[in-house]
Amino acid sequence: MNTNERPCTVAVLGAGPVGLAAAAHLIGRGLTPLVLEAGPAPGANLATYRHVRLFSPWQYDVDKAARQLLERHGWTAPAADVLPTAGELVDGYLAPLAATPEIAPHLLLGHRVTAITRVGFDKVRTKGREGAPFLIRADTAAGPRQFLVGAVIDATGTWSHPNPLGADGIPALGEAALAARIDYGMPDVLGSARARFEGKRVLVVGAGHSAAGTLIALARLALDAPETRIVWAARGSRLDRVFGGGDADGLPARGQLGMRLKALRDTGGLELRQGFRIQAVDETGGKLRVTGAPVDGTVPVIDGIDRIVCAAGARPDLGLARELRVRHDPWLESTDALAPLIDPNEHSCGTVRPHGHRELAHPEPGYYVVGAKSYGRAPNFLLATGYEQVRSVVAALAGDLEAADDVQLDLPQTGICNTRLAFDDASGPVGTCCGAAPEAAAACCVPAPSPAGACACRKPAAADCCA
Repeated sequence: MNTNERPCTVAVLGAGPVGLAAAAHLIGRGLTPLVLEAGPAPGANLATYRHVRLFSPWQYDVDKAARQLLERHGWTAPAADVLPTAGELVDGYLAPLAATPEIAPHLLLGHRVTAITRVGFDKVRTKGREGAPFLIRADTAAGPRQFLVGAVIDATGTWSHPNPLGADGIPALGEAALAARIDYGMPDVLGSARARFEGKRVLVVGAGHSAAGTLIALARLALDAPETRIVWAARGSRLDRVFGGGDADGLPARGQLGMRLKALRDTGGLELRQGFRIQAVDETGGKLRVTGAPVDGTVPVIDGIDRIVCAAGARPDLGLARELRVRHDPWLESTDALAPLIDPNEHSCGTVRPHGHRELAHPEPGYYVVGAKSYGRAPNFLLATGYEQVRSVVAALAGDLEAADDVQLDLPQTGICNTRLAFDDASGPVGTCCGAAPEAAAACCVPAPSPAGACACRKPAAADCCA
């Protein structure tokens, strides 16, 4: 076991887009990054869904400091309005960025961080705590290693920790035993994973964009293999969030995905089971039987399934910082101060109020969680948000609080607030808009009647959370 003593170094956990952006900002500020990546190459999580085309065009996918670093070495940015696949983002942006002579010497691949603490301090002890360096332990092929650093930027994301099938937040009964027949996330249905799905009866669980993308891919597969059957199970009874805002969506690809999915439902291209809250999975006669929670005294069942895709989102790994003094929102598991700005129970606009180092800080000085992990279980994270997060955090670590506090976000509108105008003629319950009933100024969008009498969104006067 080796200990690398660099107490003036800032550790960056994760070499994804946000982690490498943090490294670029640290270098730009004259600070030294130590980037620890669990995977064998940068962007390891993105590489697991290389086939997926992103919603955000290159305009929102490249960090400014990273761009400047790359351009010094002759890199040419792709066209701003082109939508890259996850693989293109890795190959055309992250790999060249990681290979720059400024970052490459500070990047350690195959280093999976397992714990973060303070040297000589558990989380209980206070006196002298702030003066102690952080100790990071990582598992490697050569055995465990330890590193001493002055600050930590945790950009490990959530993708590698998918939510289970169970509607109660824990694995369904039988889920672990049948794991070999369950895919999590977004398998390459039309490519490397085709043989697992072709000609099969497939159940897709989830009501987000990952589920939507997989359902569309399965529908394309069914054109070539008509015996392929698709079942879609959603826990809720409303699908307006996944159907999206159509042409009103500031990210057109996201709006088009929702429209295609709705058309697939309306034309009978799949079997839809709404309000289906999975409790158990078992095998009967070689097929999977999925059992839901009772509804009005009846136990719903989906029979005859060959394979399941669980696209129910992901959650952060909070165990890494068990010995640090951290404060998380009790239900989102996001950084505590950030939760009111991103809570999907309240926010349906898809825009986020600008936030930076102050909202991302924890009671442990020098420890910041950024990127998708900072959002906890909230699904509305965009790369552009993460880039501004790390710009602010790095400025704060460099002592430039004026720059750190000057947080600005340029995000596309999602159009979700206008979902009913885009898709459904039927209006919602009286007094509702933007997907949920507003609760005074705490709601992101408050209903405001348009001249035509349609439900539109306006910013609440007391809490401008749709900036």
